[in-house]
Amino acid sequence: MLVFITSCKSAKSVIASGEASNRLSAKQVIKEHQKNDADFKTMQARVKIDLIQGDKSQGATFNLRVEKDKVIWLSAPLGLARLMITPKKVRFYNKQGNEYFDGDYKLLSDFAGVDLDFNKVQNILLGQAIYDLKAQPHKVSVNDNSYALRPKDQSVLLELFYLINPAHFKMDSLQLYQQLERRHLQVDYESYQEVDKQVFPKDVKVIAVNDSNEVSVIMDFKSITLNQDVRFPFKIPKGYKEMVIK
Repeated sequence: MLVFITSCKSAKSVIASGEASNRLSAKQVIKEHQKNDADFKTMQARVKIDLIQGDKSQGATFNLRVEKDKVIWLSAPLGLARLMITPKKVRFYNKQGNEYFDGDYKLLSDFAGVDLDFNKVQNILLGQAIYDLKAQPHKVSVNDNSYALRPKDQSVLLELFYLINPAHFKMDSLQLYQQLERRHLQVDYESYQEVDKQVFPKDVKVIAVNDSNEVSVIMDFKSITLNQDVRFPFKIPKGYKEMVIK
């Protein structure tokens, strides 16, 4: 998986932040955040992905294609590796290692340190909250010119914080802690861009900590286009060895 991760209208300029106000309630912030979820049928982009683990780092530029709520597809240069996820499955193959995976979300969940599904992965890519914000009451405060949003009743097993940008109400940061399991997931959205009058992440940093192991994934989204016809070619080559996740 680590080998895979690392092996026409263009995006406009990066959006500047506004000013956070103590006058907005948690419900108002949640309403604005949900209202600004990107609305599209398909998306294409080039994404530069760098993986950093300890003193090792590697990276490449990938092709990303999305059919919203249905498919996320990622292809390495020359098709050396491909990933395709749907609401039911996670599939990928790596030609360099002659191996493939065809299963559920356990692989991605173990990497991130939090249970993932299709909607959570899609929301992370789009700068949206990974849980339903209307499912429980939240508190809000202003923290360093972001709206700090958190559940009123934080779970002992899972602490969750969102920092919401006051200009476009997408996430500035997602922070999730599982103290008993010594896991921490943090997603920082360092900049955004406007495409067809909608707001999309540009520079994103994901930090996943599991006990004492830390992995960082840095993504730079380029050349985003929306609502064009796209294909999702995916066929596991014959003779490849299946990866078994225990």
